[in-house]
Amino acid sequence: MKWLVFIVAVVVGVPLLMILVGLVLPREHVAGVSIVLRQPAESVWKVVRDLGGMPQWWPGLRSSERVTGPDGRERWRQVSGSGAMTIVVEEEQPPRRLVSRIESPPGAPFGGAWIYEIVPEGDGSRVTVTEQGWVANPLFRFLSRFVFGHYRTLESYQRALGRRFNQEVTPVRQAE
Repeated sequence: MKWLVFIVAVVVGVPLLMILVGLVLPREHVAGVSIVLRQPAESVWKVVRDLGGMPQWWPGLRSSERVTGPDGRERWRQVSGSGAMTIVVEEEQPPRRLVSRIESPPGAPFGGAWIYEIVPEGDGSRVTVTEQGWVANPLFRFLSRFVFGHYRTLESYQRALGRRFNQEVTPVRQAE
């Protein structure tokens, strides 16, 4: 009987503790990752800006196709291992800045924007991708912070971008 009480306590207690910790975590987060490529900003911009071509070089993205929306803004339906989402291009300043945002309907579990910045550095370019995100559910907020990490997808993207240019890179995290 003691074992049964212990098992029930763990099964109920651990998720409850995760939810309580998630409740005190901020809903919003900011995470950024930088790499340096031996490429001019214009070359990097062409690859970063080609949202339809991303699945060819980033294994984290299965598909990316342009879709139309009611307001005429540029949208992309992207499918990853986590599911499908629609990305809206909010801002672009070639060849240095692109801002894309997840189109989150009311009640969505998460959302946010990626800000791509490309700055000349030496003979190449520094590429920084910053996620300004939010997670609604406290349990998922806990998991996002402590299990999956806010940097995982950003680092995956940056390593793949480096490989796209035949370069092994080590993403450097910006302060959260």
